[in-house]
Amino acid sequence: MIIDSHCHLTYEPMHSSLDETLKRAISNDVKLLLTISTVDKGFDNILKIVNEHECVYGTYGIHPHEAKSHKLINKEYIVKKIKLNKKIIGIGETGLDFYYNHSDKEDQISLFWQHIEAAQKIKIPLIIHTRSAEEDTLKILKEATNKSDLKILIHCFTGSKEFAFKLLDLGAYISASGVITFKKSQDLANTFRKIPFSKILVETDSPYLAPIPLRGKPNEPSNIKHTVNFLAKLKNKSADEVAKITSQNFFKLFGKIT
Repeated sequence: MIIDSHCHLTYEPMHSSLDETLKRAISNDVKLLLTISTVDKGFDNILKIVNEHECVYGTYGIHPHEAKSHKLINKEYIVKKIKLNKKIIGIGETGLDFYYNHSDKEDQISLFWQHIEAAQKIKIPLIIHTRSAEEDTLKILKEATNKSDLKILIHCFTGSKEFAFKLLDLGAYISASGVITFKKSQDLANTFRKIPFSKILVETDSPYLAPIPLRGKPNEPSNIKHTVNFLAKLKNKSADEVAKITSQNFFKLFGKIT
């Protein structure tokens, strides 16, 4: 069994052909999927999907790009949303993205803290997006973990080896996407070679970041097999072992959910 720990089933082209998308996923041994929230107005669609499809779970959170239009979101509101359905098992994606700066840095940081405090309050994992923001992300997470326990998942990790190991020191899990298969990602692949297998999850981030040999095409959960196969070669394991270990890691982080 493979678990796609981060996909966006509410996004096109998957949303309009969801039944077919999930059939292809299941036929490729993807038996559990976590569909990720990025904006408040899209959460109703996530609730609908998790209610209609047994294999799909969800999250609630606001992407850092959207911080400027979600300034009134607070930790109490986030907790309220999470409690609407027992299949909403994580908070995010949240975090910091200073690469595009679609939202002001201060707004991103403020909203990130609201997600962190909500995750600490109800003790469920926090799914983090971080790009061009390693120093600030670490500073905030260190401060947060000094205050209270925090379950951390860094999605689609593309950072430095030093950043990865500082995150591991905080107990974080780190997720590999199709990016590790790209020819330009040799440094990233070498970082994942050194990250303990007990801390690695896999994801598609679909419909984005299709792995080699599908790069440039719309991504979907069934394509995660290419990332699993790449990790298997990287870690000198079989694909079945990678699927088993990364699934076990998912359940260690999120708990027994099935």
